Amino acid sequence: MIPVAEAIARITGAFDPLAAETISLAEASGRVLAEDVVARNTQPPFDVSAMDGYAVRAADIPDVPATLTQIGAVPAGQNFNAQVCAGETVRIFTGSRMPTGADSVVIQENTTTDGDQITISEVPNKGQFIRPSGLDFRAGEIGLKAGQRLSPRGIGYAASMNHPWLSVRRKPRVAILATGDEIVMPGEPIGANQIVSSNSHALAAAVQSYGGEPFSLGIAPDERQGLKAMAAGARGADILVTTGGASVGDHDLVKSVLGEIGLELDFWKIAMRPGKPLIFGRIGDTRLLGLPGNPVSSMVCALIFLRPAILRMLGFSNTDTALLPARIDSALAANDGRQDYLRATLNRSEDGTIGVSPFKRQDSSMMSLLAESEALIVRPPYDPAVNEGSSVNIIPLSGGFPEI
Repeated sequence: MIPVAEAIARITGAFDPLAAETISLAEASGRVLAEDVVARNTQPPFDVSAMDGYAVRAADIPDVPATLTQIGAVPAGQNFNAQVCAGETVRIFTGSRMPTGADSVVIQENTTTDGDQITISEVPNKGQFIRPSGLDFRAGEIGLKAGQRLSPRGIGYAASMNHPWLSVRRKPRVAILATGDEIVMPGEPIGANQIVSSNSHALAAAVQSYGGEPFSLGIAPDERQGLKAMAAGARGADILVTTGGASVGDHDLVKSVLGEIGLELDFWKIAMRPGKPLIFGRIGDTRLLGLPGNPVSSMVCALIFLRPAILRMLGFSNTDTALLPARIDSALAANDGRQDYLRATLNRSEDGTIGVSPFKRQDSSMMSLLAESEALIVRPPYDPAVNEGSSVNIIPLSGGFPEI
């Protein structure tokens, strides 16, 4: 068995960033930039008013009240062609271009009007309520960097920089193949000795959330020719993910059967719980990640190993899974030589400290507890006994952190 950290390094090291493709802004949500986005324009392109009011020369209002003569108005999207001279003002609106000669804006609440006579009731500071040219960004500046995942905010920024099209990494294509005569897909007839499989659907959702493009190959039988035929459907995928068949039983066929069609094995078995029987290798140009069949093991391994692989293909330089400290609410016995990932819930004390409570039962077949979980407690190999109230490391499973 190899350590978790070594397995992650060997998996991510087997992938390179994928080629770029050009997409429209409408398709860009969640995609990862392949190139820096450089501003094509300056924003704002000229000095504009930040408020509705009057454009003035601050020097004309050394004290108040002061009365100026209105010589025009400039709605947003238009330009005032004359110059503002001593004793003059121009009606202006939010986003309107500042007229030549004016250097301040007096908000309309601080004025009274009598025809074209505008009385100012507050002394302005030079430059007040003006957004200068380039306040947001200037042409030629890098606004968004390659490797950044595009959020709605980032898409809005790209649009502001006048980019209707963006260069992004192609989504990794992930083929998913469940194995086993004992499982059926949701909605299919259930035999007397069968159970409903959740792995394909859960993994597809995980792949999507990580930025990949999943496609299901169905369920392969525990039979050599059938497994070979269905695995052939992964041709063209960047990675084939199998579930089940990775252990040592007579019907656990993935390693031996796929070896007959060219599987080059990198490693098998990891010192972790859940998820010890895990296969990594390649079949031609397609990498293989063989996950355990138990649903919790499958999903935890997807988070720990498949997610970094997808992030690597998307061009991320940092593919590490973030760990946060938390205070544990119950004692734990000393750990053995396998790295543990314990399902747990979270709470927050009055002082803001995050508390974590592991479920008493950690059976790797229990999806109900994984669905309730808000974090995984990470315990390294040979971790000594942990007392109630001690600090432990966790992987949060929501609130912007990875979902499984």
